[in-house]
Amino acid sequence: MSARRIVVGLSGASGAIYGIRTLEALRAAAGVETHAVISAGARATIAYETAYAYERVVALADHVYDEHDLGAAIASGSFLTDGMIVAPCSVRTLSSIAHSLNDNLIVRAADVHLKERRPLVLLVRETPLHAGHLEAMRDLSLRGATILPPVPGFYALPKTIDDIVAHSVGKALDQLRIAHDLFPRWAGIRRDE
Repeated sequence: MSARRIVVGLSGASGAIYGIRTLEALRAAAGVETHAVISAGARATIAYETAYAYERVVALADHVYDEHDLGAAIASGSFLTDGMIVAPCSVRTLSSIAHSLNDNLIVRAADVHLKERRPLVLLVRETPLHAGHLEAMRDLSLRGATILPPVPGFYALPKTIDDIVAHSVGKALDQLRIAHDLFPRWAGIRRDE
């Protein structure tokens, strides 16, 4: 593989902009090939929550798969990838991944990443959380997934919603060691002398 292959799944949770911004950031990253799965729920959420046309989102990825295509390349561990991000990740998707319920391609690709010990980052979008949600997150964390709820660091002094979204997307990309300049890095508290 010459390019780093990253799989991006967009589930139907609120926060479609996280998946869109992830695809945009990966498009801007050098040497990255993206493989995207956009669920029907995500497609509806994109239309409801954003000004993006579905076709514009699809165009951000190098390869796009139907969520029901369990025969797709990314459904097999023999198809080498460098990691996967599910953004946003609904609790339904989280639970399905936790229980290996491979009934759609987002869940199957995530399961492949776990079994092959490849990075899997889940931007879980739900609050408040009950014990079942927390147990699924714990189980997935023990299996190697990174649970990364989109919680902004306000030390970056965000001015816009896009700044807040960029911080969480950048933290997800950090987990895959993908260089970006989506937010300023913490450099310590500056003390005036």
